[in-house]
Amino acid sequence: MGGRFRGFLPVVIDVETGGFNSATDALLEIAAVLVEYDDSGQLVLSQSTSYHVQPFTGANIEPASLAVNGIDPHHPLRPSITEHDALSRIFTDVRAAVKRNGCNRAVLVGHNAHFDLGFVNAAVARSGIKRNPFHPFSCFDTATLGGVALGQTVLKKAVEAAGLDWSDDRAHSASYDTEQTARLFCTVVNRFDAWANRDSSSRGSSDL
Repeated sequence: MGGRFRGFLPVVIDVETGGFNSATDALLEIAAVLVEYDDSGQLVLSQSTSYHVQPFTGANIEPASLAVNGIDPHHPLRPSITEHDALSRIFTDVRAAVKRNGCNRAVLVGHNAHFDLGFVNAAVARSGIKRNPFHPFSCFDTATLGGVALGQTVLKKAVEAAGLDWSDDRAHSASYDTEQTARLFCTVVNRFDAWANRDSSSRGSSDL
């Protein structure tokens, strides 16, 4: 892994929020999926975590956003934790994976990834967290990868075009969307690696 993405460890992140503005709108859910190579050289899903997040003090929450993600941020049985606690737990797992895989730092993988990265960076700043394992502005976007590799940029359509299952009933939760994004990312990378290795072998044979 350390040599595959120029020293970066891809970590798939998805957030559910109270709006589109990372500076003013609440972070309500965050999920992370680690991906690692298995013994056969396939990139696969590894550890998964997800947390309900308490809106920060003064956070804006748009009713239209809640209508999409179905979150009731003030439900008495919602097991939410602070932004600081959620990020700290995820960052601990990510730092361990970076070290385990011989990488230098993590890079966020997401569907329309700059949206997720913006909310992560804003929450890091609000929480005063000093050790953020993610690159501050670089990211891998599965909307772009899906458009290039599969001709689809919407997550559901890209997942289905990759031959993977999709559940409308489970969509728009951070944990489900993160796992589906991770499966899409692994599928695209594995198909590209297989093509690149096959093409390399073909060129090597023709040179003999």
